[in-house]
Amino acid sequence: MGERTTKLCFTAVCLSVLAGCAHPPAPPARPGEAPSVTVKSMDGSFDGRVFGTPAPRSKFAKLRIGMPMKQVIDLIGEPNDTDAHISGKAFIPFYFGGDTVRAEAFYRNEGHLTYSGTHFAGVPNRLLEIHVNPDESGYAH
Repeated sequence: MGERTTKLCFTAVCLSVLAGCAHPPAPPARPGEAPSVTVKSMDGSFDGRVFGTPAPRSKFAKLRIGMPMKQVIDLIGEPNDTDAHISGKAFIPFYFGGDTVRAEAFYRNEGHLTYSGTHFAGVPNRLLEIHVNPDESGYAH
């Protein structure tokens, strides 16, 4: 191959790698849900999202993105219901990062919380998203 072809191939590979590293856009809000606001975790190690604004004296007003699940439960109590699922990152070959499993905790009349693992095959243990919904039934859908 010529030098020009080699440079073009190298450029194409670099651009595809960079495109794969870009953050995905925030998901659209669910029907009746406020748009999301991206928030840094307590230690600044990752970004989370908050959908809606918690009422000043509500349980969710005490929470911060990045809190461990145990700390959240100690602070606001056990959820009414929970659910868990794997994320798309679990299917990426040779991916050894976190966020392969997510867990959701549903609180009646508050909304629901989404937790994610911070390392490969880790237990979903860090608060990633807060979904404020005063009409929440408290059960997984």
